Amino acid sequence: MHLEGSCHCKAVTFSVEAAAPVPFCRCYCSVCRKTGGSAGYGINLGAAFATLTVAGQAHIRVYRAQIAGEVSQGERSFCGDCGSALWLWDPRWPDLVHPNAGAIDTELPPAPVHTHCLLSSKAGWVPVDLRDGDRQFEGYPDESLAAWHQRMGLAG
Repeated sequence: MHLEGSCHCKAVTFSVEAAAPVPFCRCYCSVCRKTGGSAGYGINLGAAFATLTVAGQAHIRVYRAQIAGEVSQGERSFCGDCGSALWLWDPRWPDLVHPNAGAIDTELPPAPVHTHCLLSSKAGWVPVDLRDGDRQFEGYPDESLAAWHQRMGLAG
């Protein structure tokens, strides 16, 4: 699915092709929660890094989180003007890029069920809105973004 995205101030716009465009996985870790999750969690999509095109590159800044005392290899790109979280790219999986669902301007398909992960890091004030068929994980889920889309018959 072709996705168009932008930051709030429109200094950065981007497009990308996503085989995994359904926003289903709510991550409650402190990094996602604090860098892009106003609801107390973050939602990232899966896309092909080679298809990422960006306008406004000069406005992009990168944050590399410190996790368990080490600087993460993952590069979280955001707009240096308005602070909008844009995408995550990690050199360990160079073919993938994970756009922040909140930065996508294209209408996204709704998820039939949700995965709630890293609940061990959830802030106490954040409710977990569980619905029939949802799955919960204290840590990482037992299936990948691509596998979930395949299992749901939503692979693009």
